[in-house]
Amino acid sequence: MSIAVPAPSTIAPAVPPAAPAPAATGRIPGSKAMWVGIFCELTEFALLFAVFFVARAHHPEAFSAGPSRLSLLAGTGYTLMLLTSGWCVARAVHAMRSGKRSHCMRWLVGALVFGLGYPAIKVFELQRNFAHGLDGSAGVFIVSYYYLTFTHLVHVFWGLLGMLWVMARTGLGAYTPEDHGGLEAFACYWHVTDMLWLMIFPLFYLLG
Repeated sequence: MSIAVPAPSTIAPAVPPAAPAPAATGRIPGSKAMWVGIFCELTEFALLFAVFFVARAHHPEAFSAGPSRLSLLAGTGYTLMLLTSGWCVARAVHAMRSGKRSHCMRWLVGALVFGLGYPAIKVFELQRNFAHGLDGSAGVFIVSYYYLTFTHLVHVFWGLLGMLWVMARTGLGAYTPEDHGGLEAFACYWHVTDMLWLMIFPLFYLLG
């Protein structure tokens, strides 16, 4: 029995394997305008930290004894409030990316509650400080402490206002899993504000 062999012209040419798809490039979350604002914030605090270390170099005794004059309990409370609030904001962004708008709103409410704990503790700490004579005339350490922490408090207030804005936008359905850049921009700002506090906290409350 003869076996028919196809003519060479009828043999299909080998198809080379398809090249792998290029990996998706990374995306910077938030918006360019917010990152410009964050850069300005970091520049401001870099200058304040520079002044702090210059003052510390010229007055080592005052800065060595300074932390013992402040309330470590209050400083720890600030840290817990801000970190917990930041965690809630991160969960809110994750919920929005998953299409769970109601869950996102609940996490934002939690973030606001813990965020408001920061100025609430500040009121009690100021009462305690003034009762111990820690006002603007109490030395270079206390002046540096008020300058840095009150500047940070201003940025926290801005963040709380931004949180109310993204909560309103979330409630109105302005954000979707595909488009929630405003929420991400706020989250970036809030996390940078937390990061700055994590540098302020040990300088004034722990490192004597």
